[in-house]
Parts: sequence; C-alpha cells; structure tokens
Amino acid sequence: MSNPENSSDAYVTLARKTIETYIGEGYKIPVPEGLPEEMLNRRAGAFVSIHKNGNLRGCIGTILSTTDCVAEEIIQNAISASTKDPRFPAITKSELPDLDISVDVLSEPEDIDSPDQLDVKRYGVIVTKGFRRGLLLPDLEGVDTVEEQIAISKMKAGIGDEEEVSLQRFEVIRHH
Repeated sequence: MSNPENSSDAYVTLARKTIETYIGEGYKIPVPEGLPEEMLNRRAGAFVSIHKNGNLRGCIGTILSTTDCVAEEIIQNAISASTKDPRFPAITKSELPDLDISVDVLSEPEDIDSPDQLDVKRYGVIVTKGFRRGLLLPDLEGVDTVEEQIAISKMKAGIGDEEEVSLQRFEVIRHH
C-alpha cells in the first residue's frame, strides 16, 4: 500500500462524500477521479461504520466483494449504513456534521478449527450454521474475549448459544 495516512483519508473521505451527497442531495455519486490505485484495482469486502457522539449510528458491509472495486464497495455500503441499517432510522441532513465514519477493508476469510485461533483485537469472526451467518469486526470497544465475540456473532445470526457453528476469521485494515 502507499502512504497509509493518505489512503486512510481517501477511504473515509469517499464514505463521507457518499453519505453527504446521498442524504443531502438525493443521488449516488460515481467513483471519483484521483483515488489511490488500491481502491480501484482491488476487490474486497468492506464495512462502513457510522458513529454519532460515540454511539453506533449505522454499520453495513460485505464479507466478500460484490462490486468491481473497493471504491464501489465503499459507496454501496456507505449508502446502506446511513439509510438501511435496520437497527436505526435513516440518517438525516441535520446529523451530517456530527458523524464519525470509519471504513474496514476485509481480508479473505479463512476457515479455522477452534476459537483458540481467534484474537479479538486482531481477527474478526464469522459464525455459520446452515444458512445463518453472523459477523463481528475485530477490535471493538466492549468486546474483550473470544467468547463474547462468538456469542455476539451468533446472536446477530439468530443462532442459539449451544448450537455448534463453523468458524472463519479475517483481518481488517481500519481507516478512520
């Protein structure tokens, strides 16, 4: 990667511009000119997280790429995080100045055999049981153990505490 500071700024700047344009002006921006190469040439899953006054206000993402490049993934997920997260009402114009936005770009998930292969600070987790799947990003405030990480992921997927699941882990590059 090139200079991480500039890259970080570009990822978050793109997410913010997407949200401000979509909420403020009602349209989806095209992929802008002048983005770092890795945003245009790489395909990866990405999560856009929005906080207001320290509280989660929206978070939507994709585990694997669903678009042609990371920049498109960020645009799509920024709109979804700001308007379609079922846990929150859509963000309004008046909230735009108060939002803190971060973007997590995911590595390819890898199958693991045991929770011993997880580390809540380094790895996110994906739990799967049949068609139900839950994901939790790594290094989240208030999630201090692998057991908590797995339990929250199961709850998000509607999987019972006692049900056996298959586990995958992934790493993220967090931009904020």
